[in-house]
Amino acid sequence: MTEAAELPPAPDVAREVFGDRYTDAVRYAELLAEAGVQRGLIGPREVPRLWERHILNCAVLSEVVPDGVTVCDVGSGAGLPGIPLALVREDLKITLLEPLLRRTNFLTEVVELLGLDHVTVVRGRAEEVMGQLPPVHVVTARAVAPLDRLATWGIPLLRPYGEMLALKGDAAEEELKSAATALTKLGAVGTSILQVGEGIVDPLSTVVRVEVGESPGGVRFAAKRAKAARTGRARRRR
Repeated sequence: MTEAAELPPAPDVAREVFGDRYTDAVRYAELLAEAGVQRGLIGPREVPRLWERHILNCAVLSEVVPDGVTVCDVGSGAGLPGIPLALVREDLKITLLEPLLRRTNFLTEVVELLGLDHVTVVRGRAEEVMGQLPPVHVVTARAVAPLDRLATWGIPLLRPYGEMLALKGDAAEEELKSAATALTKLGAVGTSILQVGEGIVDPLSTVVRVEVGESPGGVRFAAKRAKAARTGRARRRR
């Protein structure tokens, strides 16, 4: 068994980023370094760089999330980027969507411990919950899948004219080019690559933004969404 490395102190900039939630951010880092490693949610080698590479890297996503919107964090895993985003932005209503039980158990514990009343944990796959969860303004994701595959899961969860924000690495531009055809079929009307976190993280966090039109997911998913909604209404009437 690999021995977990020691969690370094929070960098000074974390106080600026998290404000009144700084203590909660520190507790979240401790949970990731302890229970997160023990349960296999975070690799032990990631502990020394939890702040810069993971927590702050995700928190700066808040720079491009509109005010007061609903958010679904697809494949939330250990809560990245959903938990850091929630700590920074209490104006958001965030759903952490994750299919694996051990991960949703961890997420539920974190949400309760940190008192994140604006966060809900849902166990399930994106393709399974469409029509069961209300469509959201923004879908977020990090290290879930290549962009073309991620889009098939995330875009159908959006409201008309919503957007998907995916944290990506150096290959963001290449992924975006490769996914262009798939994104168009899924109803995307605009794409861009954004750099966020100036003065907070180095290198900057790279975000791929995909904006959709009036039919998120395209025609096929519109029909599937309508069918799921009808089924849901029928069940509620029983």
